[in-house]
Amino acid sequence: MATSTRRIAQELWKAGLPDREPMKLVRELYEAENEGKANPSGSQDMAGLIFPGINRLDYDFQFDGGFFPAHIESCNDPDVGHWLEEVLHLLPITQRADGYSPLGEQHLEPEWVRRLGESGKACFAAILAKNTEKLGASLNECMRCWEALLPHTVAHPLITVDLRGLLALYQERYAGAMYSGCGGGYLFVVSEKPVPGACEVKVRVATMHKRTGSDVGAAQSQVTSR
Repeated sequence: MATSTRRIAQELWKAGLPDREPMKLVRELYEAENEGKANPSGSQDMAGLIFPGINRLDYDFQFDGGFFPAHIESCNDPDVGHWLEEVLHLLPITQRADGYSPLGEQHLEPEWVRRLGESGKACFAAILAKNTEKLGASLNECMRCWEALLPHTVAHPLITVDLRGLLALYQERYAGAMYSGCGGGYLFVVSEKPVPGACEVKVRVATMHKRTGSDVGAAQSQVTSR
């Protein structure tokens, strides 16, 4: 959802997204959000707000230390965006508790890192193919990788909600599900039928007109896989 990143972007660019090269804006926003932080956040939230449409971000440790995408593959096909709006549902779950961090326990095994990257590729490919089952499977795989690499993403002394149990319930009943971030937040559910209590997702695709100040608001609901 990139709530904190969006808030900083609105403070940084009060008149809206500047008409400059998108990756330069990503770097500028990254620096503004992570200034003075010992554990900086990733750049995927910044890219998700600034690049329109549905994007696959390819990271490579040999490119800028892995902090920024080496390549971005984008889809701004309105038909694909509309399909994604129909099958992606958003459920509010819980806010992160003060003091929570997902980094307390780390198992950064290369095979799980590889699988995490492959899940992002599979997610993007499933969206382009408008394949509900494969999209759900890619989200389920991504959550398996999160938990294997950083167990505190779904279980932590400060988390009072049974995130594992809730996730398993929705993954069993629908094509797939995953949390919007570490520690809960929102739950994305993939389904061709309605999901009770879920909010609608609006996918913003690029248009031919020049960006204006109102586009900073339009950037709030873009979808990014990585």
